[in-house]
Amino acid sequence: QKDHQTAIPQAAPLLSLQLQLLDQSEQVSPLADDGELSTVCYRPEGLDRLVQQTNFSKKELQVLYRGFKNECPSGVVNEETFKSIYSQFFPQGDSGMYAHFLFDTFDIHSNGTVSFEDFVINLSIILRGSITDKLNWAFNLYDLNKDGCITREEMTDIMNSIYDMMGKYTYPSMKDNAPKEHVDSFFQKMDKNNDGVVTIEEFLDTCQKDENIMQSMHLFDNVI
Repeated sequence: QKDHQTAIPQAAPLLSLQLQLLDQSEQVSPLADDGELSTVCYRPEGLDRLVQQTNFSKKELQVLYRGFKNECPSGVVNEETFKSIYSQFFPQGDSGMYAHFLFDTFDIHSNGTVSFEDFVINLSIILRGSITDKLNWAFNLYDLNKDGCITREEMTDIMNSIYDMMGKYTYPSMKDNAPKEHVDSFFQKMDKNNDGVVTIEEFLDTCQKDENIMQSMHLFDNVI
């Protein structure tokens, strides 16, 4: 396992989910001119605001919304539905805990649901955000209680959830103490002043100087 896996969230399922939504939205109704698109879905004033808040164009947002509504007719996703969708990508493991952590990050307003706005704002960062935006997003995911620092306990919970999600079949020779070793490696690299917690400054500084992490941050550039 490369060290950069401790710093980069498992974004592939998010990408798969988003592409799945795009596929479904194309099947519902092929893209036509702007006149037809404007009748399909989203409040025009809300759409203009999201164009400003994200790195997606108006047409991309309309396509995404069509797919989102097709998958989630109520217009919002609760945690149970989020976990159910996420589990489809990891049938060989238990993705429940990782999906819970991810849901908390996507749930921008901490109201127990992920709206279309929440979804595309997060997706925009993962797919098209700057390096700093992506690293801040990853830090926020790992900072489970959102107090501004990552503790060893939080990172242990995250790593255990990732290994549970990947499943024993993915890494049959993986030792039981692999998550702990990953956490030890994370803190050895990140906790510069050895105070037992990793701050956003330490996280950004370490990641930006690590070539592996920097390469992995570009994995999803210009995907759509």
